[in-house]
Amino acid sequence: MYAERVLSGMRPTGSLHLGHYHGVLKNWVKLQHEYPCLFFVADWHALTTQYDDPRGIERSSRDMVIDWLAAGVDPTQATIFVQSQVPEHAELHLLLSMMTPLGWLERVPTYKDQQEKLSTKDLTTYGFLGYPLLMSADILIYRADKVPVGEDQIPHVEFTRELARRFNHMYGREPGFEEKAREAVKKLGSKKARLYEDLRKRFQERGDAEAVERAHALLEEVQNLSHADRERLFGYLEGSGKMILVEPGYLLTEESKMPGLDGQKMSKSYGNTITLREDAASVTQKVRRMPTDPARVRRTDAGDPERCPVWQLHQVYSDDACREWVGQGCRSAGIGCLECKQPVIDGILKEQAPMRERAQLYLDDPTLVRNIIADGNERARRLAQETMRDVREAMGLDYS
Repeated sequence: MYAERVLSGMRPTGSLHLGHYHGVLKNWVKLQHEYPCLFFVADWHALTTQYDDPRGIERSSRDMVIDWLAAGVDPTQATIFVQSQVPEHAELHLLLSMMTPLGWLERVPTYKDQQEKLSTKDLTTYGFLGYPLLMSADILIYRADKVPVGEDQIPHVEFTRELARRFNHMYGREPGFEEKAREAVKKLGSKKARLYEDLRKRFQERGDAEAVERAHALLEEVQNLSHADRERLFGYLEGSGKMILVEPGYLLTEESKMPGLDGQKMSKSYGNTITLREDAASVTQKVRRMPTDPARVRRTDAGDPERCPVWQLHQVYSDDACREWVGQGCRSAGIGCLECKQPVIDGILKEQAPMRERAQLYLDDPTLVRNIIADGNERARRLAQETMRDVREAMGLDYS
């Protein structure tokens, strides 16, 4: 049984916008106080679609990490690292590719979807076909049991679970597994051994999930078990082999409710974004230029807030009293559109102020960011090396 652990990553696309903050980063900040978290820059994933022009990935990675830190991700609470600086990701990806059926990759829903969306690019590459496998390696290398995802990414986690199951089934059956497991049971002591066997029987004969939980708790209590014996007993309990890779679960995150400046979802491709650290003058200008209800041609024309993109931003940044004032003022033409927009401008600037302040520290001293990433790379690599030691041993590649 492994400790709870959260893993999440982002492709480096340069400066992040408020949609990223409300959709992902606010959740990361919350999770870092609840679980051990690993947050990584997915720079290899950027190459699956940017392979022909990798310039700027390093700079974008650094800018993105500054945005994370500005948003409140705390390097003393979470591990921040860069995917390509932990080469074990690539090794696990390679080894998993040896046993992953081609059909599994072709049926990942986003494969054809992304090919259609990016039809101007040649995506007939192994890197693009294999990116769900690399994503699985990212998760499995840290034995992460919690992956924050949106609803559209659930199939990736399910794919990873299937992959872990297939790997454990193929390679978890070490020679003489059952004999070694029975010997490990004896090391529990007679009383705990009897309880373990009873719980094992209850699970395997009746599917009693509570029995599994109790058996896991029992094994965690025993101090004198080796790592290998503990893993054998977890596998023996559930009727499988030795558990080498952990099947991850997902933490479903709500879709960002942050609309763009035109009322559509905030996205760089729509050109409707406000970045996390955008200067106050630019934010003010962008919001003031936002389209409003087409019915309000003149200041004296009454409008309908539901037809105005600014009203959507009031749902994010204004309290009930302000929304009531806006709704009434718009429908009666009691306030003008610029008056309506001001509370939104104030709300955005208030949200950004601590972000700009935190970011300035790292902009003034870039070595701080380099050190945070270097420390994170080292911590992540230690965890990855533990997993790879077990994977190599299971696959007969341990030549030490």
